[in-house]
Amino acid sequence: MIKVGLIGYGYWGPNLARNLAETDGVYLVAIADGRADRRAAAARRHPHVITCDDAARLIDRDDLDAIVIATPIETHYPFARAALERGKHVLVEKPLATSKADAEALAALAEDRDLRLMVDHTFVYNGAVRRIRALIDSGDLGELLYLDSVRVNLGLLQHDSNVIWDLATHDLSIMDYLIDGRPVAVSAEGTAAAGFDHEQVAYVTVHFDHGFLAHFHVNWLAPVKIRQMLLGGRQRMLVYDDTDPSEKVRVYDKGVDLDVKDGETRRQILVSYRTGDMYAPTFDRREALALVVREFADSIADHRAPLTGADAGIRVVAMLEAAERSLRAGGERIRL
Repeated sequence: MIKVGLIGYGYWGPNLARNLAETDGVYLVAIADGRADRRAAAARRHPHVITCDDAARLIDRDDLDAIVIATPIETHYPFARAALERGKHVLVEKPLATSKADAEALAALAEDRDLRLMVDHTFVYNGAVRRIRALIDSGDLGELLYLDSVRVNLGLLQHDSNVIWDLATHDLSIMDYLIDGRPVAVSAEGTAAAGFDHEQVAYVTVHFDHGFLAHFHVNWLAPVKIRQMLLGGRQRMLVYDDTDPSEKVRVYDKGVDLDVKDGETRRQILVSYRTGDMYAPTFDRREALALVVREFADSIADHRAPLTGADAGIRVVAMLEAAERSLRAGGERIRL
């Protein structure tokens, strides 16, 4: 039985607490939150769990094997570091840290102490996303050409980060899971409207070493909620729509074929457009967060690196940090 303490019972904490309490082999011992109303809510939903107002006291408990962190971004590094130093395994809500240097420092500490450090890239455990990965691995899409993502809605505006650190983290983690190529540079543009301190609308482009291109539109000020991703391959293309209740993944037998003979000029290239059927593959519909907690517990029990371990966390934070630098440099392309 892995005994766990949870820090943070705000927006995401209740979802983590519920899944920790419902996962076999995991025992949720304590929850820490500085707000009395959130501690009261935790006590109502989990009457057998200890609640306290001090994260440091929770981390120092000798009866805990692991710490789960669901707090504002700027607290991820200090809380995770303190937990690792006390010999606890750590699961951190996305992103892992506010800088690549801090993420690498946490990874080094976890390796030195032989502890599991995992980041909650929830969408990597989404059944639709994992089905897309299987389609890529099977060669069904052919050579991948581009990824185009839109994640927009009205709110929730964060006061400690901009829309890139909040929303784009999801799509960057999906891209990191799906695309095997190496990203080499990031560029970003955005705007902070109505006098807000942080950008609420942003466009991020990730450039790869083999010509693959990924583009992300994130927005807190949209009148509708859109969660859509296009993935183009030479053989087939797909649409992933996370808001569709039935057909979240659609695969289209559509594409462009070029017939080029040696020595021909560009004008002599024969272009043909291919339009075939569409199908919606089935996928695992279990709650992604339940699989996150299961993976965390299994990685501890099996003494192995988790799927979304420190390396994945570092890669995503590196892209977020580069996007932030590009924003401040007027959209300049930042090398990774």
